Amino acid sequence: MSQQGQFSLLKKRRFLPYFITQALGAFNDNLYKNALLLFITFAGISAQSDSALLTNLAAGLFILPFFLFSPIAGQIADKMEKSQLIRWVKALEVLIMSLAAAAILMNNLTMMMTLLFLMGLQSAIFGPVKFALLPQQLKNEELVGGNALVEMGTFLAILTGTITAGIFFDFEQGKYWIAGGVIVFAILGLISSQFIPNAPANDPQLKINWNPFTELVHTIKQARSNRSVYLSILAISWFWFIGASYLTQFPNLTREHLGGSTQVVTLLLALFSLGVAIGSLLCEKLSGRKIELGIVPIGSIGMSIFGIDLYFAVNSIQVVSDMSALAFIQQSENWRLMFDIAMVSAFGGLYVVPLQALIQQRSDEKNRAQIIAANNVLNAIFMVASAALGILALVVIELTIPEYFFVLAIMNVVVAAYIYSRVPEFVLRFFTWILGHTLYRVQDKGLENIPETGPAVLVCNHVSFVDAMLIGGTYQRPIRFVMDRSIAEMKGLRTFFKIAKTIPICSPKADIEVYENAFKRIKEELDKGELVCIFPEGKLTTDGEVGTFKAGIERILKESPVPVVPMALNGLWGSFFSHKNGHALTTRPKRFWSKVTLTAAPCQPAETVTAQSLEQDVKALLSKD
Repeated sequence: MSQQGQFSLLKKRRFLPYFITQALGAFNDNLYKNALLLFITFAGISAQSDSALLTNLAAGLFILPFFLFSPIAGQIADKMEKSQLIRWVKALEVLIMSLAAAAILMNNLTMMMTLLFLMGLQSAIFGPVKFALLPQQLKNEELVGGNALVEMGTFLAILTGTITAGIFFDFEQGKYWIAGGVIVFAILGLISSQFIPNAPANDPQLKINWNPFTELVHTIKQARSNRSVYLSILAISWFWFIGASYLTQFPNLTREHLGGSTQVVTLLLALFSLGVAIGSLLCEKLSGRKIELGIVPIGSIGMSIFGIDLYFAVNSIQVVSDMSALAFIQQSENWRLMFDIAMVSAFGGLYVVPLQALIQQRSDEKNRAQIIAANNVLNAIFMVASAALGILALVVIELTIPEYFFVLAIMNVVVAAYIYSRVPEFVLRFFTWILGHTLYRVQDKGLENIPETGPAVLVCNHVSFVDAMLIGGTYQRPIRFVMDRSIAEMKGLRTFFKIAKTIPICSPKADIEVYENAFKRIKEELDKGELVCIFPEGKLTTDGEVGTFKAGIERILKESPVPVVPMALNGLWGSFFSHKNGHALTTRPKRFWSKVTLTAAPCQPAETVTAQSLEQDVKALLSKD
């Protein structure tokens, strides 16, 4: 995986059959749903005056099962072995699509609408299990790449399903093509599901609550118990709010502002879907094959910037009626609009993939599928809310569609600011990601020696003002840093260190209260199971060498005998933030993207170490680089 990247997963049985199965499911959902909308609008199976009502009713019938049955589906997915459950769900799809094919051939609208509801039910059951399975089948470093491929596959499947519905509908015997197609693709999905490897139940003893309403409340409460997971779910739901808002308005945008060609509508849908796919695939490269929350703010910033520019791009277009997609592309004044749409969705992919991976990783394994079910419920609520806002903005307030897109971009700024203020980890990771991709190029060795759960003390040499930011940005678990008060309270960095819950310390002679409070806070953080990182030298190096480790580390380990991990930072000496050639921060940076190495030694029990032995361990790590 590390050598070949995320696409190497497509060669592995633990991922490929699952990927094909979920992509075929998304394709078939949209083939049937959009074919039904075309039958309602153009085939004369209902009164033309009822077209708008039936179209909205169809959209509601497909989403309704996600409200009603996702919580129950989450319980079933946690209780059962997942590969078998997926096979049962795909068998149900074959049955539903066989009945749907019959309804199409009989021109029975009531039956078709009923079966659309059942397709929504099948998708609602499939939703929690398909994402809860990923953490069981993939390694931690594969989660981002796996989610990126799933997001790519889903959006491309939605696009191709939508386009295929239109192509089949235009055939002379269109209803036979559509009827046969939904059965064939359902069977192909069932066949591919047979090759998904076994995925054991998360909680076989779980007692299922079959009441959809009380379980809905319980599921939301479960999700809210983990603050970072819950706010990530809200952030994902906001992505679907934005995405649904754009996709819903593309037909009207084309009719009112771009000349009215259905080919141009398809072009805009294709640009949006390809943008999400490309943005999703970029996540693994930008995150270094780990769940990097630092790129989430980048995604939201990009969505807003290009969403705002989309307003100006639409207003600069010269409208030509019934322009084909090719003719539209050939007009250079349209390129800005196409680029903006692709960029909004590409940054959306950057935004949503790390969040999907985060809720999979940080959810309790026993109820992971139920947390994902809560995500699905909130996604559905936000998509319905997007439709309501669209009606309010476009019908009641009478905004133009470009003005509505401008409002969405501004709303995105506000929502992002709220989420990042509630979960400072996003902001911290953003700044450390920027730092690690501009001034420095950080490589790590041995970080698997740091415990994935539970308390531990990390000790490291102190080279620069940004040591804490680089360490915190390289390792995924939140770390509480103990640092000299003069650094923790520096202008320009003080707010960052406060958000990061840094523990300031100084010598007892300077302020005994600050000194004692630091040890009290260290013990509290370790008692809570957190990682604490200290720089035992007590100050930045002035000559590039490791200074004497103070005895404070021994007091910490005596009060809290937790594992210790020696670490070493190499390559920072001589950088803008170090003390080489005088005082740090007084000269311009002389080099960018400098190679920095963070190395961790094996974990050691507290009883076996001293300040002196840890100093020697850190020096030994530096000598090996």
